[in-house]
Amino acid sequence: MSSVIDWENTPNPVKENRGGVIGKPVDRYEGPLKVTGTAPYAYEVTPPSPPAYGVMVSAPIAKGRITAVDTAAAEAAPGVLLVWTHRNAPAQGPRPARYDFFTPSPRPALESDQVHYFGQQVAVVVADTLENAQAAAALVRLSYAEDPKAVVLAQHHAEAVQPPGESDVEIGDFEAAFAAAPVTVDDVWKTPLQNHCQMEPCATTAWWEGEQLTVHTSVQMVRFAQNSLAETLMMPHKQVRLLTRYVGGGFGGKGSFYEDLVLASLAARELGRPVKIAFSRQQMMHGTVHRPATEIRVRLGATPDGRLTALSLMTTTHCDRRGNFTEHASNFARSLYAAPNRLTGHRLVRLDLPVASAMRAPGEASGTLSLEVAMDELAEKLGMDPVELRILNEPQSDPETGKPFSIRQLVRCFREGAQMFGWDRRNPIPGRERDGRWLVGMGTAAAIRGNFLLPAKASFTVDAQGVVTVRQGMTDIGTGTYTVLAQIAAETLGVPLADVRVEIGDSELPPAPGSGGQFGAATAGSAALDAGMNLRTAIAELAANDPASPLYGGPAGAVVFQDGVVAIGNRSERLADLIGRNRPDGLTADGEVRPAADASQWSSHTYGAHYVEVGVDPVTGEVRTRRMLGVFAAGRILNWKTARSQLTGGMIWGVGSALTEGNAPDPRYGSLINQDLASYLVPVQADIGELDAIMLDEVDDKANPMGIKGVGELGISGAGAAVANAIYNACGVRVRDYPITPDKLLAGIIAAGG
Repeated sequence: MSSVIDWENTPNPVKENRGGVIGKPVDRYEGPLKVTGTAPYAYEVTPPSPPAYGVMVSAPIAKGRITAVDTAAAEAAPGVLLVWTHRNAPAQGPRPARYDFFTPSPRPALESDQVHYFGQQVAVVVADTLENAQAAAALVRLSYAEDPKAVVLAQHHAEAVQPPGESDVEIGDFEAAFAAAPVTVDDVWKTPLQNHCQMEPCATTAWWEGEQLTVHTSVQMVRFAQNSLAETLMMPHKQVRLLTRYVGGGFGGKGSFYEDLVLASLAARELGRPVKIAFSRQQMMHGTVHRPATEIRVRLGATPDGRLTALSLMTTTHCDRRGNFTEHASNFARSLYAAPNRLTGHRLVRLDLPVASAMRAPGEASGTLSLEVAMDELAEKLGMDPVELRILNEPQSDPETGKPFSIRQLVRCFREGAQMFGWDRRNPIPGRERDGRWLVGMGTAAAIRGNFLLPAKASFTVDAQGVVTVRQGMTDIGTGTYTVLAQIAAETLGVPLADVRVEIGDSELPPAPGSGGQFGAATAGSAALDAGMNLRTAIAELAANDPASPLYGGPAGAVVFQDGVVAIGNRSERLADLIGRNRPDGLTADGEVRPAADASQWSSHTYGAHYVEVGVDPVTGEVRTRRMLGVFAAGRILNWKTARSQLTGGMIWGVGSALTEGNAPDPRYGSLINQDLASYLVPVQADIGELDAIMLDEVDDKANPMGIKGVGELGISGAGAAVANAIYNACGVRVRDYPITPDKLLAGIIAAGG
């Protein structure tokens, strides 16, 4: 059963929170499995019979074609079962000429002799053991004819075009207002190409049973991957069962899928036995997607009292030759600050690089590294406090659309954060505070990330023991999906958390959009709430119509669910007894959510304020984060512990974006310079000082029935800018080419006479 619930006149158990489960720091549902090493990730799944193992071979050129193939030695190697290149790979569905990475369509592997980027998978070897496959893969000999390549964004600005279907957004007359502004900022910030660096590489275990394919793989979107794989293999979607029950990090990089899934499926069919294929760490850096580099010109114009009169962000970024993905690093600025004259837009350069796509907070993560630093530069020119400048330019409605905000507590985030952090102790003159050899400074920045709700379905079943099972084709990429779904079920049906089971990550379950874009908890959770409410109704009607129930004859709408008991007034019985007597095989109800008809009438976002204190060594250029505080407004919080983990994780990532992370293409080969975690530097525990995230009380009743939003991408938005602003306050040097490495900072200190 499924229905559209009238929430205006229906009690909402999540809001009532009778059991006190919602919002609590509940431990992860799957936590014991993960910490004991018994949660089977995709490569670790035990197939029904002994598997074979595949190893892929990657192209060593960035553009060109394969001119000769010699696989004889590999085919003759011990244990080898098959060797495929473009010459003998099975037929697959044709790739669209220009594809959208998030729209289901064929993704053929080894499709032709053409090489489109360094690290493209050009062959696969499958053998009886992993070691034999690795040894044989090293024996594959391919010859190439290289074509001229373009891999460096800065060298190809002349080729920049407007992204397909887009146009610049201008309100008022920006150029005239900027020219007339008494105080201006006009600078360009550069952010580098970045890699996702998930702990778990992309991997697949596949097997066939007749015409039915079963794959365990590591992806964020179940139905998208299932449908695209079926189209690639040219078979009915229903004959592909895709499971992704445990995912060791996604961050947008597993929003699609890769050759491991396609080749494992094809090889398993060819060999009649299960096949496992995983990317190596080096293959992950080239063969999967990345966040593209950006160059962002920010222009701000203001009156002497600090009111913005002109605001512009124009972003130039890149994608691969066959794609259209655009890092929309200007979009967030359209809703952040008030300014009557505005200009935002994007330019796209197609390069011979691997596919560019979404990475945690696509757009905001890169864009805030420019605008939020520019706001500090403007504050200094005005002689204003950076926090007060931001508050002064707080809009009363969406600056671009004029729509009312569903709820907006950005000013409160700044005010409360400043008090908790001790912002009043900040010296506005750079380079004046010392702690031993360290120059000490403070910085701030705003955080913003859009709020989204997508269609989703779910089902709830209660069995004769009173155990509630949630089923949904959702994923948990480490964000806490298992746990929050269990909390919603426990609160909605009034049962202990111990009596809730959660089944997700399976294409045979009710569809959900998956994890990404900070929409997961709100979307999956709202569908789960609807299913739970429908099951409540079915249970209440069962009790009211059961002569053997103490609730018989009572109004079904008055039934209360709590502690595994259903009750009307002082009449009650155990839920398990009611179900066991009437529905010994269990009772199931379905639910779904779709965006409300009036959802587009509101400007809906999550917000935050970052505060950072850093130390800068003026002799070495070394930077240390000493303290970080984020104050966030993101709707009702379902689980304090998992939400805080998401926010602090994003803040730590912001430190990496500001100080260490980046990957430069080597213009000689088209490869990325950093090809593993030894050279691609992400923050580790010793890099982070004191760290805290505060979540304000908030319920956004315009967002969804539970008033919740997402937090997975909010924490990174603005965090790096706050670090950059703190560095300037410490030593008086601005570095606009991220990351702010010691060599760049030291050069600035020396140039300033330090």
